[in-house]
Amino acid sequence: MTASLRAMLPPTMHVLQRGWLSSNNILFLGREQTALIDSGYLTHAPQTVALVAQVLQGRALDWLLNTHLHSDHCGGNAALQQAYRCRTSIPAAEAIKVSDWDQDALSYVATGQQCDRFGYDDTLQGGDRITLGDMSWQVLAAPGHDPHSLIFYCPQQRILISADALWENGFGVIFPELDGESGFAEARATLEMIAGLDVALVIPGHGRPFTDVAGALASAFSRLAYLSADPVRNAQHALKVLLKFLLLERQQLSLAEVARMTATIPLMVSVNQRYLQRSDAELAAWLVAQLVRAGAARVDGETLLNRD
Repeated sequence: MTASLRAMLPPTMHVLQRGWLSSNNILFLGREQTALIDSGYLTHAPQTVALVAQVLQGRALDWLLNTHLHSDHCGGNAALQQAYRCRTSIPAAEAIKVSDWDQDALSYVATGQQCDRFGYDDTLQGGDRITLGDMSWQVLAAPGHDPHSLIFYCPQQRILISADALWENGFGVIFPELDGESGFAEARATLEMIAGLDVALVIPGHGRPFTDVAGALASAFSRLAYLSADPVRNAQHALKVLLKFLLLERQQLSLAEVARMTATIPLMVSVNQRYLQRSDAELAAWLVAQLVRAGAARVDGETLLNRD
């Protein structure tokens, strides 16, 4: 994060920019309460706890909030709860899934990803108003990438915490469309809502904070139009993202393991059946070639290696 962007943050607010395996963490040091938005992925949980402790400088973490419950945004919840016994707030629509720890409904089984079981104390929904870092924030519903996602907006500071609804160069995979449910229309409505806010600084779920909100929105609208014109494009993009995520986690995969994943990870199987109709071997070979072509991976013999 550049010095100029850091200067735009209130002194009670700290952004911990993470790699793409883990979501960014936003830490607030209020006079009476500390709080953290999103906790990253499970394999980074010890690092998350250490980073948070470094900024807290001996204070306790009082409150943990999640924008949504994809594994890269809540995978550190359990570790932080164990370390701090912090109050935890999740999107209201996810409460029963978490109470029952339904890993199918929470998407962890479908994506082949990990998340240690955590609990919650209360819920958040669009329309709520909360105090973070001694500032008043609006909780806004932001469906599209995830139907239950929330984002946070501080009108006084003109700061938006956008989760995966808006990045500097796009947004998160529109997952509902992969199951044949509506997602493109909701993503467009969320972008239009953001366009109506007075925002000077966006802190996305992944990537650096940015100030060119108009440019990011233009790029996002264009990307959404491209994907929604042919849902197969969204499906192909989603499969590449899923494989890249698993490669980020493990850093290397045998080509045989990639083929096994395309044949056994439920979301990969269902997306292939619904949209692509390739054999498992053909899909694996195509995905590997796509990541290599994009510079996101390289092949060494029978091994697929991550490239940052």
